[in-house]
Amino acid sequence: MKAFVLGAGLGTRLRPLTENRPKPLVPLYGKPLITFAFDHLLASGVTQFFVNTHHCPEAYDRIFPSRQYRGRDILFRHEPVLLDTGGGIKNMEDVLDDSPFIAYNGDVLADFPLTPAIESHRRNGNLATLVLRSTGGLRNVRARNGLVTDLRGSLGREDDPAFLFTGITILSPEIFRHIPAGEILSVVPVYLDLIRRGARIGAEIIDVGLWEDLGTRESYLEVHKLLRPGGGRLTYLPGDWPTPVEAGSHIASTAKLEGVCSIGSGASIGAEAILRDSVVWKNAVVAPGSRLTRCVVREGVKVAGAFEDTDL
Repeated sequence: MKAFVLGAGLGTRLRPLTENRPKPLVPLYGKPLITFAFDHLLASGVTQFFVNTHHCPEAYDRIFPSRQYRGRDILFRHEPVLLDTGGGIKNMEDVLDDSPFIAYNGDVLADFPLTPAIESHRRNGNLATLVLRSTGGLRNVRARNGLVTDLRGSLGREDDPAFLFTGITILSPEIFRHIPAGEILSVVPVYLDLIRRGARIGAEIIDVGLWEDLGTRESYLEVHKLLRPGGGRLTYLPGDWPTPVEAGSHIASTAKLEGVCSIGSGASIGAEAILRDSVVWKNAVVAPGSRLTRCVVREGVKVAGAFEDTDL
């Protein structure tokens, strides 16, 4: 299969972490968030990736200079004007119109089997199959008997069970006929119109495994705790990941790392500095004697002093 990974997100809730990079490129233990989507999809049989870009597209050039990931090609398509989800899907019609494909939000972290959703989609002849969960987060999708019946309370189906949308959808190429060209458009009204007309918008509930939305700095730091060595692990990554202190970083012998910390390659932590539950991106510098608690230091930034619950 092919996969369209939505990489154009602005990540406004994560600013200033996303000032100089799109949200899908925020690192988790030094690994760009979008690459977890790639790994998950590769484990599910995907062989080719398509990614839309908008905010700071040059950041993708730096991280994927060969336009490949683990030997698989990535086609990047820039959106000078952000097209939203429906417009972004339509903009990929020429490369995704030959077979079912997966649309995957590039800013979520997931680890659960996708095969049941793929098989259900094909077996039932759905136009789209949304992967849902019955717990956690914002549950604004209604479904019954394997079909989506409402989205965001638009159709008045409050009696049907509510689910969380994971940001992962299996789509048939026929969906392109129902999305107008050249418009900035969410895919939600497209689905609602199809539901009204009796089209099959499938619902596959998958409650096993991991799903996290890294939409806030609090959730970003919490995921570091969740995936710390000795904590949870992702089935599609090798057992030696993560490395909390990356090769090429320098930590003074008198500096202290307390709680759960991540230090990126090329970063420097000065003498007598104390970091607790903090993340330092690559090539950042923490001055001697600094005190950081639940902080994130961005790539290349130099900090000195005492900070708490701050993105620097």
